[in-house]
Amino acid sequence: MENLESKSPQEILKYALEKYQDRVALSSSFGAEDVVLIDMLVKVSQDLSLNFQPRIFTIDTGRLPQETYDVMDKIKEKYKINIEVYFPDAKSVEEMVSKYGFNLFYKSVELRQLCCKIRKVEPLNRALKNLDAWICGLRREQSITRINIKKIEIDYAHNSIVKINPLADWTEKQVWDYIKVNNVPYNILHDKGYPSIGCAPCTRAIKPGEDIRAGRWWWEAPEKKECGLHKKI
Repeated sequence: MENLESKSPQEILKYALEKYQDRVALSSSFGAEDVVLIDMLVKVSQDLSLNFQPRIFTIDTGRLPQETYDVMDKIKEKYKINIEVYFPDAKSVEEMVSKYGFNLFYKSVELRQLCCKIRKVEPLNRALKNLDAWICGLRREQSITRINIKKIEIDYAHNSIVKINPLADWTEKQVWDYIKVNNVPYNILHDKGYPSIGCAPCTRAIKPGEDIRAGRWWWEAPEKKECGLHKKI
């Protein structure tokens, strides 16, 4: 796997599609990195003349901003793709909210992680259950919890399937240059100071000079700022 570290995102995606076929899927929250990967994935799959559509899935937590739904529709329409949608278990959400309240995530790290587990992690586990590999938009410069990620790695938190991070070594500038050059639809919250976008109650715009993930769970310490999708909680 080490010899792929020097490859471009498109070469990594080509490798993933050829090796894993329809047993690999892109996990998309429709942030800037994810829409770049969707554009790349569609183009690479067309070049390969695959007999299947590349798989893309998303997790609808039930607390997403309207702007995220808007860009989902724009992406779906532009690329003529199917998006697999996973929702949290309704009974689990009902029990959690009944016991801890609607905004439990502000009360403690433990309750915030519980909310992420029910709304994100469990749906992700279902999405990954029958896959051999998954593709993510993680970049090393995004946060201190991601500085050591590799382009191809084993995801021990998810039954040791392969985790693919084609943009691991990309800068924020490279992401936005690609979006502009390729006219990729993106979440308009990015234009309002939101470099990282999650659930509406847990995401805010950042201030000048702040870290790009400062707007995610801003009431917590930096080393806590993962929802469990990419770090076991």
